[in-house]
Amino acid sequence: MEENLDKNNVVNKELSDNTTKPDYEELKEPKSEKVINKDTKNSNSESNSASKVLIKNEIDTTAKPITKPKKELPVEKKPFQEFINIHLIPALIEEINQRGLEIKNINLSNTIRPIAGDKCWVINCEIKDTCNFWLSFEKDDISSLKSISLSKPNQQPSIIESFLIDEKRITLKLIISRVLQRLNGQKLIGVN
Repeated sequence: MEENLDKNNVVNKELSDNTTKPDYEELKEPKSEKVINKDTKNSNSESNSASKVLIKNEIDTTAKPITKPKKELPVEKKPFQEFINIHLIPALIEEINQRGLEIKNINLSNTIRPIAGDKCWVINCEIKDTCNFWLSFEKDDISSLKSISLSKPNQQPSIIESFLIDEKRITLKLIISRVLQRLNGQKLIGVN
């Protein structure tokens, strides 16, 4: 019984080392061997070509992992303060400047919401000689409840309005367009 196990171990070792080939492999030559044998016909050494075939077969069987390039995270999925400070505020400034207006001051702070008096994240924007607006986020999440308040220069806001309550997917472009729509609706940044 032990002799059979020893014989099996020897056969398995030879097969794993590719030192012996079954008879059917000798009859049917793989494509990779053909390519190498053509290259080695000029070689006088039979053992040299056999070793090259073994090297080629080992290379062919090596699995190479395919790495996919990472997709960049959409700006809306980035952390709240990064989204607001790096993407939303600069985009708002650019859109308002394109309309011929100048932003005197714009910032994000965790402060008291105008009119409501609760503490939340507020973007306070002062457009020179035009208006002020406060865009409020209940939590540090762009999908949280939002509100907007508007006022003319040097005045306090008197109305707080819900902002983007029916939208399921909040995007950077959507926030900007709705802010501009509210300002335009009040005839603060253009003709209606």
